[in-house]
Amino acid sequence: MPATREDRAFGIVVYAVLGIVSLIVLYPLYYVLIASFSEPLKIMNGEIWLWPKGFTIDSYAKILDNDAILRGFLNTVLYTVAGTALNLTMTVLAAYPLSRSDFVGRNLFMGLMVFTMFFGGGLIPSYLLIKNLGLLDTFWVMILPGAVSIWNIIIMRTYFQQSIPPEIQEAAVIDGCSSFGTLLRVVLPLSMPILAVTVLFYAVGHWNAFFNALLYLSDRPKFPLQLILREILIQGQTDDMVRASTESAIKARQAVEGIKYAVLIVANIPMLLLYPFLQRYFVKGILVGAIKG
Repeated sequence: MPATREDRAFGIVVYAVLGIVSLIVLYPLYYVLIASFSEPLKIMNGEIWLWPKGFTIDSYAKILDNDAILRGFLNTVLYTVAGTALNLTMTVLAAYPLSRSDFVGRNLFMGLMVFTMFFGGGLIPSYLLIKNLGLLDTFWVMILPGAVSIWNIIIMRTYFQQSIPPEIQEAAVIDGCSSFGTLLRVVLPLSMPILAVTVLFYAVGHWNAFFNALLYLSDRPKFPLQLILREILIQGQTDDMVRASTESAIKARQAVEGIKYAVLIVANIPMLLLYPFLQRYFVKGILVGAIKG
């Protein structure tokens, strides 16, 4: 049917509103990008709007010369890779048996897991538990406390139930596959969408995590990048960012002003690069996995 005048008007309004919302969302990211390549004094004076002014890469050069930022970046990569691998393994091993109708007691286990989503011990008991386990100031304190997400287990379990026909699993058992073999050879190859979604959720969570590090880490060489970034943006610790002994206070402040935008770009690039590879699986995985039944 040909579009009516009202349909065309409605379409124009929708596109206009979505365009405005997109600009509101994207401009802050664009501003951080152009500010990272601009002269710090012009940033402080509010002269940056649509393009860099006083183009320079000094901020990125200072990042490369700063051991704390580079070490924080490497720590974050390590925490993200190891944590996501552990998270995905734990989630799959929990979600698959809970999706099987022949698993006795699955409703009881599911109920106990859901219970933990609504009730917890609180911050102080959690800290005491971590301390008594000897995890303070260790690599594992950034990995083990969040080893599995009940929400992601529910999403993955629902995907297994809705998208993997039981007949396929029965055929694999008839052919001699064990339950673990069925999971590896049949279920997981058919579950790429939900696996991609789960990896993205966990990876973004680990990459942006700083609260656990703030609570449980006191050894600076173990700090993730987000904690270093917090020091730059909030605490204004400039001693490690610039050489205060050779620069005036004003120049030191200017240097930090440029560094914080450059670090923001460096901190976000890995996740921005990861998303395009998983995007084609994202919508399908999250929609199918969200169907509760």
